[in-house]
Amino acid sequence: MDKHLETRFWEIDLMRGLAIVLMVVFHLLYDLNYFSGYGFDLNSGLWMYVGRSAAILFILLSGISLSLSFSRTIILHNTGQKVYLKYLKRSLRIFSWGMVITFITWLFLGEGVIVFGILHFIGVSIILAYPFLRFPSINNLLIGVVTILLGLYLGNLTFDSPCLLWLGLRPYGFYTLDYFPVFPWLGVTLIGVSTGNFLYPDFTRKFNIWEVSSYLPIRLGCMLGKKSLFIYLIHQPVLIVLLYLLGYSDIGFLWQ
Repeated sequence: MDKHLETRFWEIDLMRGLAIVLMVVFHLLYDLNYFSGYGFDLNSGLWMYVGRSAAILFILLSGISLSLSFSRTIILHNTGQKVYLKYLKRSLRIFSWGMVITFITWLFLGEGVIVFGILHFIGVSIILAYPFLRFPSINNLLIGVVTILLGLYLGNLTFDSPCLLWLGLRPYGFYTLDYFPVFPWLGVTLIGVSTGNFLYPDFTRKFNIWEVSSYLPIRLGCMLGKKSLFIYLIHQPVLIVLLYLLGYSDIGFLWQ
């Protein structure tokens, strides 16, 4: 195998690590509001931007990672059914974790069950973005912007049926704690694919960057980025237990 195909681009891991830190901070504040009655305003101002920045970074980086992975796979295996099956399996794996979260929130929450959260979306977006992976960067950028604009328009409407809420067609009275429909968020994924195709064509970094990956803070950030899915899956139970041990929450409601 060509040695450069074994490379990890540390800046991608670092940005993913930053996203996971922002997400954990946002969810910590959410838990303090939910369990202890704190009054952090998470719907506007600084903390809203922290939450949105984490989500945008995750989804943008998922698009960049798709571009990198596809370039590497094509170099190694050319093209064909094996390539598609690889992404289908990855899609199903991530979507399945989303369904686990759906089940857990249905089991423990009275309302706000997560039916199409960020893991559901990333799982679906892998397949939806697959046909665009060979497109030129400018095409994906333009399609991404149009997708976002369409999603922002649909977000102001409500519909009678819940069947298409995964697309962004929300039913009347719909409420969930985590919602990332295809429109507008597929647009962010496609902008990520465009960015990956432009900055890392053929799995090669096409720009100069300071080599600081050996510094401890950078290494720690990269380590978090490499384990981002695992951290995402466990961070809420860990936060709730920590708040309970510190006297900020009563988790007895889980067994009521």
